[in-house]
Amino acid sequence: MLVILTALFVTAFLCPILFRVLKRNAFYVVAVVPAVGFIWLLTQLPTVLAADNSLANGAPNAPPSISIQWIPGLNIGLNFRMDSLAATILLLILGVGALVLFYCARYFKNDDPQIGGFAAKMVAFAGAMTGLVTADDVIIMFIFWEITSVLSYLLIGFNQALITARRSAMNALIITTLGGLVMLAGILMIGATAGSYQLSEIMASADQLVSLGTYTDVAVALIIVGAISKSALVPFHFWLPGAMAAPTPVSAYLHAAAMVKAGVYLIARMAPGFADTNLWAPMTVGIGILTMIIGGFRALKQYDLKLILAFGTVSQLGFIIAIFGFGTPEAAFAALAMTLAHGLFKATLFLSVGIIDHNTGTRDIRKLSGLRRAMPILTVTAGIAAASMAGVPLLFGFVAKEAVYESALHLDTPWGWAALVGLVLGAGLTMGYSLRFFFGAFGVKKKSVPALICKAPTLIFLAPLLVLSALTLFLGLYPQLVEPLMIHWSAAQGGPGKMHLLAFAGLNPALGLSAISVSLGLIFYWIRRRSDTGAPLRRMTISAEEIYRMSVNVLDMVAIWITGRTQRGSLSFYLGVILGVVLVIPLGIALTVATPWPSNWIIADHPAQILIGVIIIAGAVVAIIAPKRFMAVLMVSVTGYGMVAIFALQGAPDLALTQLLVETIVLVSFVLALRALPKRLWGGIKRIKWGRALMAIALAVMVIYIAIAMMAARQESSISLAWPDLAYYEGYGKNIVNVALVDMRVWDTFGEITVLAAAATGVASLIFAGRSFGSRVRAQDVAPGSIDSGSEAMGGKESKEVALRIARRFASSDNQDWLMAGSTLVAERRSIIFEVVTRLMFHSVLVLSVYTLLAGHNTPGGGFAGGLIAGLALTIRYLAGGRIELSESMRIAPGMLIGGGIALAGLAGIVPLLLGDEIFTMYAMEFWFFGDQKFVTSTVFDIGVYLVVLGLVQDVLRSLGSEIDALSEGRSPIDRHDFVEASQTGVGR
Repeated sequence: MLVILTALFVTAFLCPILFRVLKRNAFYVVAVVPAVGFIWLLTQLPTVLAADNSLANGAPNAPPSISIQWIPGLNIGLNFRMDSLAATILLLILGVGALVLFYCARYFKNDDPQIGGFAAKMVAFAGAMTGLVTADDVIIMFIFWEITSVLSYLLIGFNQALITARRSAMNALIITTLGGLVMLAGILMIGATAGSYQLSEIMASADQLVSLGTYTDVAVALIIVGAISKSALVPFHFWLPGAMAAPTPVSAYLHAAAMVKAGVYLIARMAPGFADTNLWAPMTVGIGILTMIIGGFRALKQYDLKLILAFGTVSQLGFIIAIFGFGTPEAAFAALAMTLAHGLFKATLFLSVGIIDHNTGTRDIRKLSGLRRAMPILTVTAGIAAASMAGVPLLFGFVAKEAVYESALHLDTPWGWAALVGLVLGAGLTMGYSLRFFFGAFGVKKKSVPALICKAPTLIFLAPLLVLSALTLFLGLYPQLVEPLMIHWSAAQGGPGKMHLLAFAGLNPALGLSAISVSLGLIFYWIRRRSDTGAPLRRMTISAEEIYRMSVNVLDMVAIWITGRTQRGSLSFYLGVILGVVLVIPLGIALTVATPWPSNWIIADHPAQILIGVIIIAGAVVAIIAPKRFMAVLMVSVTGYGMVAIFALQGAPDLALTQLLVETIVLVSFVLALRALPKRLWGGIKRIKWGRALMAIALAVMVIYIAIAMMAARQESSISLAWPDLAYYEGYGKNIVNVALVDMRVWDTFGEITVLAAAATGVASLIFAGRSFGSRVRAQDVAPGSIDSGSEAMGGKESKEVALRIARRFASSDNQDWLMAGSTLVAERRSIIFEVVTRLMFHSVLVLSVYTLLAGHNTPGGGFAGGLIAGLALTIRYLAGGRIELSESMRIAPGMLIGGGIALAGLAGIVPLLLGDEIFTMYAMEFWFFGDQKFVTSTVFDIGVYLVVLGLVQDVLRSLGSEIDALSEGRSPIDRHDFVEASQTGVGR
């Protein structure tokens, strides 16, 4: 299972490369992966069935499973399990998935944009569904559940030029995600009560959970809401017809065979244990039958072939969930057969519509005529699928529906007959829209509609449909081939095992119900055909979709109202709100909780601390009254450097080093950003706003008070006292801070570097404002002496002339190239001393950064400090040589560094899982190399941190440095036109 799951996601990652080389033929290569998975699954079916049979007989032989610890503290693990239910759904996911991908090779054209990304999303979706149906941990199942929602959103909105596609994708995402969050609440309630989030254990303790009454009823109801939103049942049914804006292969796979089956799977999984809860039958059987009737009625009114199938899918999903909702072993047997039959015939029909639309350019049944002559093979395959959907004998759909009727006849509930009537009525509507689909697509219309002249599809294009139709026909004649799956799933629930799939079960009540539903379908079709004027459908004034749109509109208006009163564009207002909340809530809690007051006060541990404290206070005061921004920034940095000294005096060299580097980088960033701001601040102390000052003072007093109270309130020994031994004996390092960051508190660090990546992306996006910032500028593409041409030299007239003569002489000399892009700067901005020193220091500082990285496990340093040192090396080089020098000095884009760093850090956590250990497990290796040496694998994580920090600094330098430089010159973004324009104006080397 894990191998197939991994193979699908790896294939998705490789899809863009494959399609760049093979174009649309890469679909054939990609289809091999789910096809191989399908074959592997067939080989595993005997083992799966034997395990289910063993469980049904009370033996301990469990189904094939994999269990890997992930978060032991929360009892969450990577647990996967394969039983007959999961295997049946997986047959559809892998089998239909392979055929749909094969079909895509002829559906798309070589010049269609982004087909590589499309294939990647389709394969990733297959992987997510595989994980969903095999997950034995409900939290892992929920993660895959949400992944399918995101991928569905991306696939529905594949055609970004269509507003209908974007809107439909958003509707599907909002509804399924909202349902998923509601479901998560129910999952957490059930898991917390059961004492386990493992699905098999929850089902084993279902009887105890049901006995809790209302609590379990509410939890199960919340889970059902998630299931019916995913499977598009009333009142969430409208998102599925809207999703038909997606390419037809998406409709055939996601909305017929895969995604919508997620809700069906969840209901089927929970029915054996929770069908006796009070809200189960109304929410599954009641809503299911209502959905079946509404969907069937809406399907009869459509003119678009895809919409007929879409509303038909809504109807059939309600049908299947209603049967699973019966909660009996017989119903589980019949519903599982119907699920398999539905996946086969509905995928065939959607693919048929894709061919019709591809070859004729329309799906409107009012315009289609004579296709049965132009496409005879397609007519036969689509006819078999439509007949199976309608329940025509000798097809698998008929066999499954007979089993459904048989299970409904055995219901021993007061509402059993009402449910049976609803099923027969819904089946009649199914027959009606099946006829409407087939004759609408392939029938000959009136003389006013000319027969379409179109090219017949090739056999390779038809091949997936032929396979699916053949299976529908073959399983209708020999249903015993898949019957063991249904029997073992029914038997695993304690069923008597008396149900069978038969091509013809004789003259029985179920056959009579089938005859009634067929007769009703003919009547419905005849009435609709007689009353059909061909006029456009009228929009329903009150419907679930209309209510949804009204709700979204109300939310939009409320959001606009709140945004207009909070997002004022005033930084002082935002800070006031944030600091006000920080002041009121913690201070209110602190004042209401009785805490002891310290009895022993220590002013300072060292006299130097008093002096440093005075300097910090003076810096803060001067920063407040400084008339210019530059002076204010310098004074703020004084407070930061003062903290460096405090850390050093307190014996924390690692913190002191990190604070020193951070403060330096922040100072440079501030100074770079100041170039785009006015020089003066607010005019000195006379214009200080005392309300803000009082808030600042109150906040400072509050923080001091809470810090003192917390230290005085300690009653137990600090956990940090155990950290030295943990760091040395468990983390194999002498630097407690670094070992804590990359080992003991590694999850915190991983979250922090993710935040750093988001911050870097945000800064770059704001500065570049939609322009590309991934390209690199080469020095040879820029005219000499053209950069910073608008700058002004400092000093008097005579000194300025002397400085310019010296600078020009240095700039015009060909004997020194201290920097790669030094010659691109104007002469006034070049400094021989700065360039030489930069050239001498740059590589040494980089070596120092690597040393700091590697030695940080035992001495002050680590990935964060090492990345900052490397960033300072880049900063010096940028200040010496300008933006082109920065581009030349770092050939790797900051996004690649940040992404690669996060990937490397994540890999350091995932590899232990593959070795059977917990995530982020650290290993130590000893070897002899210039003495006894020890290597710990947490260093790999630290290297990832190093790359993220380096990428962040480079991003800041490019955003606040290079981009502002280019904007000030009026040439942004920079490209090869710089050199061309300079050549045309006579400027050259």
